[in-house]
Amino acid sequence: MDYCLFDLDGTLTDPYEGITNSIKYGLAKFGICENDTRKLKSFIGPPLYRSFMDNYSFTQEQAAQAVGYYREYFAQKGIFENRVYDGIENMLYRLKQRDFRLLVATSKPQVFAERIIKHFNLWQYFDFIAGATLDDSRIEKADVISYALKSCNIAPCNAIMVGDRKHDIIGAKQNGLNSVGVLYGYGGEEELKSAGADYIAATPSDVAEILINLKS
Repeated sequence: MDYCLFDLDGTLTDPYEGITNSIKYGLAKFGICENDTRKLKSFIGPPLYRSFMDNYSFTQEQAAQAVGYYREYFAQKGIFENRVYDGIENMLYRLKQRDFRLLVATSKPQVFAERIIKHFNLWQYFDFIAGATLDDSRIEKADVISYALKSCNIAPCNAIMVGDRKHDIIGAKQNGLNSVGVLYGYGGEEELKSAGADYIAATPSDVAEILINLKS
């Protein structure tokens, strides 16, 4: 196994402040004031439009408008209201030292993902950044993973997906990849195991150990 695909939000970085502020901004455009932390946290990971529909019963048209408002705030402020999890850079360094090829596969629009990776000086570790499209033609995690594999000509048997939510695990399975679920993000052990994660890691260091052992 030579390739590792990493989710971004909740796996490489903790985007809570930026995402929740962007959600609040979008909801305010509809006259909704939301302070329920559980609802706001549930937005981290899944495609945004789906979260607006699931949590607030928005129609597809309303959800599309809400995503547009969300991006107004996120593009200017929310994108950098974010932090890299402790231990991530050391994990990435260790994997590169073992000749892994690293990719990002995120439901966040690719243009935002690239800006975040560059801003936090992580660009040097990654060979390819795969994300959603702004026109919503590619938003599901399975589609993003498929795009990454095809773009880099990677066989599923030669790659593994690392993420913190069920969408990462399910998307990996739909593409024939094994997966590592991380516990320091937003999904939790029950969600990850129920989705069928092949491995569970409590810390970034654990992720490195699992992947290095699989390569040995």
